[in-house]
Order: sequence, then structure tokens, then C-alpha cells
Amino acid sequence: RNRVDTSAFRGMGKKEKGGGGGAVSPDSGSSDAGAKLFKAKCATCHTANDGGPNKQGPNLWGVMGRQSGQVAGFKYTAANVNSGIIWSNQTMFDYLANPKKYIKGTNMAFPGFKAEKDRADVIAYLNTMK
Repeated sequence: RNRVDTSAFRGMGKKEKGGGGGAVSPDSGSSDAGAKLFKAKCATCHTANDGGPNKQGPNLWGVMGRQSGQVAGFKYTAANVNSGIIWSNQTMFDYLANPKKYIKGTNMAFPGFKAEKDRADVIAYLNTMK
């Protein structure tokens, strides 16, 4: 009997943990789950309330739909200010995967959310902060 070694194919086609059925869309997140992720991973450096202070990162109230680098009183890098990015669900989804790769020269130290579901959830939460 000739057996084909299939070990190289293990894990292929599997969904990400928590994904459950189909590709994760930037529009498919849960704001409740996103609020928990924001508190755990983002709130160290960011606020997201109306009139909230800038911290190490800018206040993110109303960030969705706004151009990058626009919060008054926050000192952005030139890379961020000059990126021309408008924060849509898709651009934020791509950015949150790897901020330093998406905007080369940003000071954001966070390495990103590898799980697509986590990114979609944080985006859903940010969409409620306006």
C-alpha cells in the first residue's frame, strides 16, 4: 500500500478559534466582546469616551470615519498625520492586524490582534463610541 503523507495538510482549512463558520468580516464583530478586548488591550494607552483625555495614544471617541492623525492636542508622528487613512471598518481591520506594518513610522507599540474575530469585535466597539 502506498500511503500519502498528509501531515503537511493538518490544520489547513480550519477556521480561526472562535470564528465559527465562514471568513470573518470587518463588519461582523460583537461590540460587547470588543468592549472587553478594548478594556484589556487598548485602555492602557487610549480612552474612547466623549471628551476623554489623550494618554500615550489619542482618545478614540469618534475615530471611525475620521482621518488618521486628527485628534487635537495629541502629538502624532508625521507618518500617521500624512498617511491619509480614513478609518473605515476595513482600514481599521487591516491596521489592527499589525499597526507598525500598516503605518510605517507610527509610535503605536501594540503588536496587533492576530485573531480576525478580535479585530472585528474591537471595530464593532469603536463604532459605538461616537
